Amino acid sequence: MRLSRYFLPILKENPREAEIISHRLMLRAGMIRQQGQGSFSWLPLGKRVLDKVCRIIREEQNRAGALEILMPTIQSAELWRESGRYEDYGKEMLRIKDRQDRDMLYGPTNEEMVTEIFRSYVKSYKDLPLNLYHIQWKFRDEVRPRFGVMRSREFLMKDAYSFDLDYEGAKAAYNRMFVSYLRTFTRMGLQAIPMRADTGPIGGDLSHEFIILADTGESQVFCHRDYLSLAVPGADTDFSNDAEIGAIVKTWTTPYATTDEMHDEAAWEKVPASDRVSARGIEVGHIFHFGDKYSKPMGAKVTGPDGKDHFVSGGSYGIGPSRLVAAIIEASHDDNGIIWPEAVAPFDVGLINMKAGDAECDRVCGELHAAFVAAGKEVLYDDTDQRPGGKFATADLIGLPWQVIVGPRGIAAGEVEIKNRRTGERETLPIADVKQRFGAAA
Repeated sequence: MRLSRYFLPILKENPREAEIISHRLMLRAGMIRQQGQGSFSWLPLGKRVLDKVCRIIREEQNRAGALEILMPTIQSAELWRESGRYEDYGKEMLRIKDRQDRDMLYGPTNEEMVTEIFRSYVKSYKDLPLNLYHIQWKFRDEVRPRFGVMRSREFLMKDAYSFDLDYEGAKAAYNRMFVSYLRTFTRMGLQAIPMRADTGPIGGDLSHEFIILADTGESQVFCHRDYLSLAVPGADTDFSNDAEIGAIVKTWTTPYATTDEMHDEAAWEKVPASDRVSARGIEVGHIFHFGDKYSKPMGAKVTGPDGKDHFVSGGSYGIGPSRLVAAIIEASHDDNGIIWPEAVAPFDVGLINMKAGDAECDRVCGELHAAFVAAGKEVLYDDTDQRPGGKFATADLIGLPWQVIVGPRGIAAGEVEIKNRRTGERETLPIADVKQRFGAAA
């Protein structure tokens, strides 16, 4: 992609309305545009990152046995009245009426709707376990939306819902999602710590938040230092082996870790002082087990092996991809801009032509661009006539993992400079070597 043809509205100054780093950098890097209070348009650069975050989430949900569906954003109030949550949810729910004067709502979550789908089709325990997920926009009318997409009113959410015959089955489903989340966040370059948490309006008696440590975090969190070095399960994890998955969860829930709402000072005092980590944290995922909280009032039951009807035991599992993009920036940036982990970077390489219009610079950039693209690399080619300082500032701001810098002086020596955005290290290599390094199969 040539930058001269790309829509990248860079801001040179920090927007006054941006309170935290991620909001400031997302606006400056042309990733988002605020359309209203807590409402944003995702521009091309931001949309590429959002799509990569969603792709990783999908891959790990699928790996864990969840099945993707897509449910509407607008829901009938009658479903929520069945569950008893319509009046209880609070002012965060956007309540509306259609032209037939029927009560509707813009979904803040989907427990009721997915339970209605389940009860319509699943009648036997032989069709269990079942886990359905979707990635869809949600709306919660926050009293004070702030921090950009970190706490917006409209946001993208991956929510999964498990259905099992009994508590043991539901606990196994919960554990699968727990391990899936560990892998998901690690693949995005994040170190997420599962912490015991309050269930809130979702309900239930078992809940974990996945927290990344960051100075700008909204919550105070407490955990054992062991979490900073625990090994995350690999790609060969067998999600069909309940014992193996359960053992992983036990390892990851044995040391002390909790959010402020669930903090137990007496238990905290038993952790050696040298092993205590007390910090600010950002929630990037939340999982719940809630048993028959929804299946019982909504009549979602199956015939068990005993021939009797059983209300299914359920759970829900949320990740906010739009919020995750901001969380990644909070965890990975410097004074010059964003530093994207390679798995979610909008482009793999920023190719910088220091003298666009110069025949040799254009030729070498063209060759490199063709070689990178042929190898499956995603390239943003800065072919603009901007001054070198501006090109470097843009490249650092948008945070692509690698910069390949082509200038007349280097070409005369048959060389090109490459820069690692994370470390800042620069290296000068022969042009052929650069082609080989970034032209390797993706």
